[in-house]
Amino acid sequence: MHLPSVISAALLVLAQGVAAAPSARSSTLVRKEWRTLTKDQQLGYIKAFKCLQSKPARTQSLYPGALTRYDDYVALHIAMTTQIHFVGQFLPWHRQFLSIFEDDLRETCYYKGALPYWDWSKDVATTTSFSESPIFDPVYGFGGNGAYIADISNLSITAALDIPGRTGGGCITTGPWAGINITLGPDYSFANNPRCLRRDFTPAFAHGALNTSVVAFTEAAPTFFQLDRRMQSLELDLAGVLTHGGGHFGVGGMVGEMSDMYSSPGDPLFWLHHGMLDNIWNQWQRANWTTRKSEVGGPDTMWAYPYNYFGDVPYKNITTAFVLAYGQLSSNVTIKQIMDTTAGPISSYTYA
Repeated sequence: MHLPSVISAALLVLAQGVAAAPSARSSTLVRKEWRTLTKDQQLGYIKAFKCLQSKPARTQSLYPGALTRYDDYVALHIAMTTQIHFVGQFLPWHRQFLSIFEDDLRETCYYKGALPYWDWSKDVATTTSFSESPIFDPVYGFGGNGAYIADISNLSITAALDIPGRTGGGCITTGPWAGINITLGPDYSFANNPRCLRRDFTPAFAHGALNTSVVAFTEAAPTFFQLDRRMQSLELDLAGVLTHGGGHFGVGGMVGEMSDMYSSPGDPLFWLHHGMLDNIWNQWQRANWTTRKSEVGGPDTMWAYPYNYFGDVPYKNITTAFVLAYGQLSSNVTIKQIMDTTAGPISSYTYA
């Protein structure tokens, strides 16, 4: 991790919050779980996604390796990584990030639906059922695992922890993104670094981190501070990794793109995983809307309490006045503006 450079890039994003915000939609979209979509709707989403990957980048002057409009999103996530993980603004920042992406799919590539999500808790009933999820369908899904590679010593390790039970590691060979190159990353890199999309499923780990009991435990958090921590990390070890890390490491394992904290949007499953996390937060809010429509908390600085795994770090507690930055992709917003999914600055949506 190249911390000074990372901070500089993130500050540049903050300073660039001048992009014109798309006008808010008048109708409320309904975000649905992937397997509930019709096959035509699934194909429509895949088509719109690949459409963004065919459009030229808008941010190449800032991120040289960004070649496509989709790369813009990967680049922004890389630039902002240390500002949006292990911090109180983790859930709010990603909520708006998803809305910006959803709006781009609709406005640029004429997608008719809402951003889908993936309820992985439906796929982890056993230690083997994860790999059988319909979301990995080769035609009506996102393709499956990479071939198993026993010796990964010559590959880039993308996971921050040693994830047990690896079953893949190779380039994916099925689905709409087989043979498609990722450009940016891994880690903190904006260079043009073309490589295949790797997945390294860890089904047993996913079974433990993404099951219905873990979801219920997360939703039972009495405060936002505790909800956020139960999602992000209770401890910096395998036992402390639950829903957020569970989705990333369950798909990405040790060498897959989804396990890279910086460039994980390089795997198209990123958006559906984070859609599920936003869905959980929204459900938690609605369970006590009067209080939770304005309840946030946590540090504004990465690795500060309660994520002070490397020692104490100075920080301030975030409030709804905290500013979320999106660089050249969209205008800055405050957390207050995105607390209600049905009244956001870009999108109005609910979950089904």
